[in-house]
Amino acid sequence: MQLDIIRRLVRRVAPALLAIAALAVWPPGHAAAGAPLARAQIAVAANFSEVARLLAAQYMRRSGHRIDISVASTGKLYAQIRHGAPFDVLLAADDSTPQRLADEGLAVRSSLYDYARGRLVLWSRDATLATDGERALRQHDFRKFAIANPALAPYGAAARQVLQHVGRWDTLQPHLVLGENVGQATQFVLSGNAEAGLLPRSLALEAQRQVGGSAWLVPADWHRPIVQSAVLLGHGRGNPAAIGFLQYLRDDTARRTIAAHGYD
Repeated sequence: MQLDIIRRLVRRVAPALLAIAALAVWPPGHAAAGAPLARAQIAVAANFSEVARLLAAQYMRRSGHRIDISVASTGKLYAQIRHGAPFDVLLAADDSTPQRLADEGLAVRSSLYDYARGRLVLWSRDATLATDGERALRQHDFRKFAIANPALAPYGAAARQVLQHVGRWDTLQPHLVLGENVGQATQFVLSGNAEAGLLPRSLALEAQRQVGGSAWLVPADWHRPIVQSAVLLGHGRGNPAAIGFLQYLRDDTARRTIAAHGYD
């Protein structure tokens, strides 16, 4: 009688014990075999789009979860989130937009994380124009000069501060071509529709790899720091793919990838 009772208890308890043991030994960041996989939609500022795709690929190989990337300026992404876009995570090009979303109850405050610090570069297809970048910014007679729209893109706001710093914001107004985001501003310079532009270092490095040209790193104290923050949005609360991706941003592999693409 007692032996039968013990056998029934073992049959009931053993599966639970095995599940606990599997969770205990499975490596962090990996979905256990047979565990349900999840999918997350990540909203990414345009300057970080290529790096985000690399990080998503690394994370998907590690975790098995699926990550989809949507790219726009930080300002446009904010407006879309306010209007109910089903994003799970925001990787912004500033730290104020994620904070604002948390203040408005649309993001999880405890998940705020500064994942990168950006720098601006003066870049031109001309092999000599930006070699003396300060002189060019202060004195060159630009026909067309590209920046991202300061009203939508944090890098555009920083570019405006740089031009104000050198006393050229007002005089260059008739010559400015504004990209909807930094990706479009970069295309203006790549295509030759703008003679030069103030671009994120990550995009300027890629442009230089493609066509050469000249580049000059803008001193960091010529504009407010470009601190880029990530946050878990309300739609992603409880989504293991979204939560895991945010955790992965802190991983040494992810941090090396971010640094290799021109971010501090």
